[in-house]
This record gives sequence, structure tokens and C-alpha cells, in this order.
Amino acid sequence: MNLRGVGVSPGIGHGPSYVLTVSVPEPPEGATYTGEAEQEKERAMAALTQVAGELEARGNQAGGKAEEILKAQALMAEDPGVVVKVRSLIDRGLAAPRAVFEAFSKYRDVLAGSGGYLGERAADLGDIRDRVIALLYGQAMPGLPLAPERPYVLVARDLAPADTALLSRDDVAAFVTEEGGPTSHTAIMARAIGVPAVVGCPGATGIAAGVEVMVDGTSGEVRVAPADSDVADAVDAAAARRSALASWNGPGTTSDGHQVPLLANVGGPAELDAAVAAGAEGIGLFRTEFLYLDRSDPPSEEEQRRAYRAALEAFPREKVVVRTLDVGADKPLAFLPAPAEPNPALGERGLRRFMKSPGMMDVQLAALAAAAAEAGGAGLRVMAPMVATAEEATWFTRECADHGLSDVGVMIEVPAAALRAADLIAMVDFVSIGTNDLSQYAFAADRRLGAVSALHDPWQPGLLDLVAMTADAAARAGKPCGVCGESAADPALACVLVGLGVSSLSMAPSALAGVRAGLAAHSLEQCRAAAREARAQPSASDARTAALVHLPGLAGLGL
Repeated sequence: MNLRGVGVSPGIGHGPSYVLTVSVPEPPEGATYTGEAEQEKERAMAALTQVAGELEARGNQAGGKAEEILKAQALMAEDPGVVVKVRSLIDRGLAAPRAVFEAFSKYRDVLAGSGGYLGERAADLGDIRDRVIALLYGQAMPGLPLAPERPYVLVARDLAPADTALLSRDDVAAFVTEEGGPTSHTAIMARAIGVPAVVGCPGATGIAAGVEVMVDGTSGEVRVAPADSDVADAVDAAAARRSALASWNGPGTTSDGHQVPLLANVGGPAELDAAVAAGAEGIGLFRTEFLYLDRSDPPSEEEQRRAYRAALEAFPREKVVVRTLDVGADKPLAFLPAPAEPNPALGERGLRRFMKSPGMMDVQLAALAAAAAEAGGAGLRVMAPMVATAEEATWFTRECADHGLSDVGVMIEVPAAALRAADLIAMVDFVSIGTNDLSQYAFAADRRLGAVSALHDPWQPGLLDLVAMTADAAARAGKPCGVCGESAADPALACVLVGLGVSSLSMAPSALAGVRAGLAAHSLEQCRAAAREARAQPSASDARTAALVHLPGLAGLGL
């Protein structure tokens, strides 16, 4: 039996299936308690606090990206709004488990209907809710195998970060989930530990426990009970591909010498070594949210300065693009309460939120300027997220200038920004396209939902049109236009993006070798021909097929 989903972490993984099923019962509707309300509220608060502590402890043990995610979940467990709702429901007579269920379910439904990053966090709230209820009932949450005899394929409807935070390649061969998309936490965690993963795979939880499964995290194919020879062939092909790619090094360039700097997306100082080791030619996206999300007070200028200086010192002769704080939607700050919004993904997110918090913005920009001065940071570039208009771009540029920051850019993530790219580019020094959010907003499709994952295929001709429009405007203005979305990590699509006029590509460090090899195997004209043909097609699959005709070198590289 073969299944197919969305490949989100490349490679071949195989092993016996372990199907994770969560069976925490829903507390009976209208369930009441005996005794005093205050005692019942204390019981609920103690459970919330314990779950929050367990999540934070797992994060501390896991480190890296998992630590950031789990500490954010710990904050969700003790969110003041949820706590108030739980206490209110208990005052109305509901037992603690039912009060927790209703309070979390209400917020979970709101998140699920909001789309984007916020929608992706709905599964996180469901997991927190179930952990608290299980604790109140004295019931253990379903766990993962301890010290398995061989790596297994983890199959689930969806995976919570708490389930996967402490996993390693020694335990798990691959992930397969029915829900989720390329930017879900399952995808992020799989890429972080380097295991193949397929999400949005209908029927996955129907796989029998213990049966052999082979997962292709590139194509999205999931093969149940494959022949031993097929597994051996796939593993050998993957090993040969890794060996071949390892021989490609040096700067990104096409076969005829057109230079395309290949940069790294970095989520914090802990990921800098991997970027350097992979041969990144700089940082195309340095996310700063890690400094803000897991705390009750904002980070000081000194703390921020140290983090930014670490990035500049890791790449002393290259460009380092730092994105200013991108909060709102699913990334709430405990010290900066968010306004009540019916759809936070379309509300005060990114730069809009920054503009409402001038004090916090001043500290970040001052820290960036100080780090650049100390590190001799001629390579520092600063960009703002979620910019929609030329007025916003102008405002941000002026704020940066007031702090002595001169190389300033904006992200193109909103369709309006791509449509009026020439106006925005006139106000800044460079632009960087975030194809993940640009796709979500262009196609009105929640990035979390497997049901609409086809609309998030980065080969969608409509998305390619928006990229081409932006790159053309930048070229006419003589300014750089990069891409830092997930699409840059696909060797074939990287060639197409270069053909569209993109001047640099930024991606996870693990993707650099494949993209470097793919570009080196083709001329700039081949890339342009592939881009023209892709844009001329009516669908994403047709666009990819048409482009590959002009990119024959990819097949020889196993890409």
C-alpha cells in the first residue's frame, strides 16, 4: 500500500511503524464537583502549573528549536485569559476537568479559525488541554517507546512538540502525520533533528502498528510493507546522493558564472555553527523572536547586543540580515498583551505591532547598532516583517536611520507589497521575499491545514508571478531581492527563482549543498527558460514538470 502526503524534511527513513493515539477522554458535559469552589480551583491551577513546568523542563533538556517551542507552550498553559476562564467556569459549578476542557477548547477553536501561524498552534492548545485533563484524572498521557530496538517510523494524526522534543535519529527513522503542513511544528522539529518527514498524509493512522514503513521526505511518498529490495535501493540512492552533493562546495553560482549567494536561515545563536559548517555565504534571515518569547520581561539591550554580535562574528565578511521582532498571531508576548482581535493573523502582527511599541523597538534597533559597531559590522542588514505599504517602509527606514542603521530592507510577505513592489523598493536598500506567508495570504489558505496544502505548493504559478513582479522591480531599481522562504531550499525551484531574477537564496543549512549543486549544473539561461515555462503553466504540478525539462542536470545529481 502506498500513501502520499507533503514531504517536508528530505531523505529516506524506514522502520516499524509506531502509531501514536491520544485517548484522553472528554470530561462529561455539565460535570460538577463536590466540596468548595476554591479547592477545585486550586486543583485546576496546580495542574496547569505542573504541565507548564513539565513543558519548560522538556524544553530545557532538548535545547535548540524545541526549547523555544516548548517554552512558548508553557506560557500558553498559564495564559491569564485561560486561567480566568477556568476559574469562572468552576465558580459556575463545573468540575475542574470540564472547566479546563471548555476553556482550552474555546481558544483552540478561535485559533483553528484564524489561519496562518496562529492556526498552526491550535494543535498545541489541544495537547496542553489533554495533558492537564489527564493529570486531573490521574491518567498518564500516551508515551513514545523508550530505548527501542531499532529506529521506528512515528505515525500520528498530528504531533505535539512535547511528544517529539527529546527524540533523536537514534530513536526515530521518520515522521508521518495526517494533519499539518510545511510550516507546522512537526515539520520544524523533523528538520531540526534531521529525519525525513511527510505531513498532510490522508489515511496515515490506518497503518497497522509494527508494520514496516518507508518514508520519502522529498517526494512525500509513504510505502507500507515495501519489499526489502526496494528499501535497499532507496537507501543506496539516498547515500549516493549525499556523497555526490558533499563534493559541491564554494560560492553559489550557475554553470556560466552567474553568482547567487546562498545564505542560511537561523533561529538563534545555537544554529550558527551549523550554518558555518554548511558553507553558508552569510545569513539571509536571523530570527529574533527567540529573545522575546519565553520570558515575562523584555530582553535588555545588552542581552540582545550579545546575540546579534555572535551572528556578526560568525560571518565577519558576509552579509547578516536580521529581521526585527515578528510577534502577534501565534507568538504572544507575556509582557506585551495582545489586543482582542477576531482574526489575529490579519491583525497587529509584525511591523504593525512594532509600531505600537516604540520603546521596545528603540531597544532592539539600538542593540543592533551597538553590535554592528563592536563587530565592525559593515555586513549588517536590518529588515522589517509583514510590511504592506510604502508608508510603512518609509517609517521603518527613518527609525533605523535615527539609530545609525543604514542598510535597511523589508520583507515581501503580503500580496499588496508584491503588487506595489516598486514603491516599497524605492524606500529601502533591499527586499527579501518570505514565500511561506506570501503563499498563505495570496491563496487565502491556512498553512496548517492538510486539506489546502496543494495551495501552498511553492510551484503555484500565481506565487511565481508575485516573485517575478518583485524581482523585476528590484532589478529596475538596482537593488537586491532575496528569497528566505522554504521554497529556496528546493534545488529545482531555486533554479527557477534565479531565473525569475532573485539575487540571493536563504534556507536551512541542511539544504545548502543540494541547492549549490543544482545551480552549478545549469546556466543562467537554462534557469530563465525554466522560469518562463513554469509561469506559463496552469497548475503547480504542470509548472514543475515544464521547468524540469530545462533543468536536466538535476536528474544526474539525484535531485
